[in-house]
Amino acid sequence: MQPSMKLIAGLGNVGVPYAWTPHNLGFLAVDQIGERAGIGIERPEAKALVGLGKIAGHDVTLAKPQTMMNLSGLAVRELLGRLECGPADLIVLYDDVALPWGMLRIRERGTAGGHNGLKSIIGAIGTMEFARVRMGVQPEHPIGDLADYVLRPMRKAQLEIAAEMVEQAADAVEAILVLGIAQAMNRFNRRASPSEEMEE
Repeated sequence: MQPSMKLIAGLGNVGVPYAWTPHNLGFLAVDQIGERAGIGIERPEAKALVGLGKIAGHDVTLAKPQTMMNLSGLAVRELLGRLECGPADLIVLYDDVALPWGMLRIRERGTAGGHNGLKSIIGAIGTMEFARVRMGVQPEHPIGDLADYVLRPMRKAQLEIAAEMVEQAADAVEAILVLGIAQAMNRFNRRASPSEEMEE
């Protein structure tokens, strides 16, 4: 049987001021996936920029919702409908303030954990049962205004870590496609911290 199309969506905000902020790691990661696979993510469709191609023998659609972060679900829901995919065919890449900088985790389901883009997707498609690749951007010390923190341009040291995470995220998506999510999680996930295990 022909494997179904996979929708790989990176989350971020549109516009130059947001390009190099922690909140745009999803965009940067999906760009990296496209670059590796020779897929340009340029065609406007369903409130997103999309690119179609193949990765590891799978038909994939790479997408960057253009709705701004808090409405990402509108684009994802519309794309799933157009592609005739279900949540099982969806992989979402995004920044996560609950994980330390540089830590990457694959999850097959879960709550939004305070991330507005993820909250929008869960609300729009009506389920938490979809794969996600979380990229850690936790502040080094407690911060009152997390929104301001994730929308501030990354410093040089953070950019270097972000570049590594983006490469890892592309590796993680390839692993999910080739090995399946359970084996990909075994390969990429370090042991969870106690607070994270409680969150799950």
